[in-house]
Amino acid sequence: MTPDVIVKQTSIFAQNYFDMSRNERSSGSRGDRSSGKSSGRQGGGERTKSHARGNAPVNRNEKDPKNMSRGNAPLKKKQGAAKEDGIRLNKYIANSGVCSRRDADIYIAAGSVTVNGQVITEMGHKVQLKDEVKFDGRRINPEKPEYILLNKPKGFFVTGSLENKNRTVMDLIAGASKSKLDPVGKLETQSTGLLLFTNDGRLAKNLANPKNGIRQIYHIELDKDLAYDDLQKIKEGVKLEDGTAKVTEVSYVENKPKREVGIEIKSTKSHIVQRIFKSLGYEIVKLDRVVYGGLTKKDLTRGHWRVLSKQEVINLTNI
Repeated sequence: MTPDVIVKQTSIFAQNYFDMSRNERSSGSRGDRSSGKSSGRQGGGERTKSHARGNAPVNRNEKDPKNMSRGNAPLKKKQGAAKEDGIRLNKYIANSGVCSRRDADIYIAAGSVTVNGQVITEMGHKVQLKDEVKFDGRRINPEKPEYILLNKPKGFFVTGSLENKNRTVMDLIAGASKSKLDPVGKLETQSTGLLLFTNDGRLAKNLANPKNGIRQIYHIELDKDLAYDDLQKIKEGVKLEDGTAKVTEVSYVENKPKREVGIEIKSTKSHIVQRIFKSLGYEIVKLDRVVYGGLTKKDLTRGHWRVLSKQEVINLTNI
């Protein structure tokens, strides 16, 4: 079998995903308004009708003047409003899904819980939502889990920096949630593509675990054409300083120069893709993550975000 035949057989998977990249560059849309999903720099969704009374007349009861207005009747408290004095620590732990309140009391007494770095053993201790509560060294969150997918543009830091006027990915999802969301994994500042954010610590830890592995596909442009022999070396596994880097698939991108390559990998090791090509004498000019754990960039314009569907969350938790 000739190299050209092999290239045609292995490049189809990459071309299907990379078509999205070209469509996304040519699209003039700034968000997905037709899908019904929330998306955009400041969030999407249709505007709902106002339910304010506006200038509508107040219904009056002539027989009972007292009913003409609310008068001095006390305002009803909103259900679910947080109390100023905080929430009991055992309830905070139970709401995070770690265990029941009764079991939480046992763990608290055993010194397994810290609040803002201090071990708390006092029963009935109250905390605020802004406090950092850790259970067995892992931060927990009593808020509803949220999952946001961003199509990261070039030039934005993931971890933050004093340089570049703090242009970080957090600025791009500022309107996505009131909860504190953290990125799962990393993307280089000059890299682009899919980046997941969540306040679900368990899922984030599971996805970042090297033992589990998560399917990722990258569209890569190198500083020079990739030799066929080097393509085969990558398929067979490249030896790096921390072990052999194994890939699921690698191929040239169909109908593109040989410097454009698609690579599918499950490893979550730091800079693994860059190190693979650097070990063979290549530098990556562009790196775009087009698939992450079954999630794709379809209908997600560069620089915009969307909320994951329930099924997408289930799929990620089953990895």
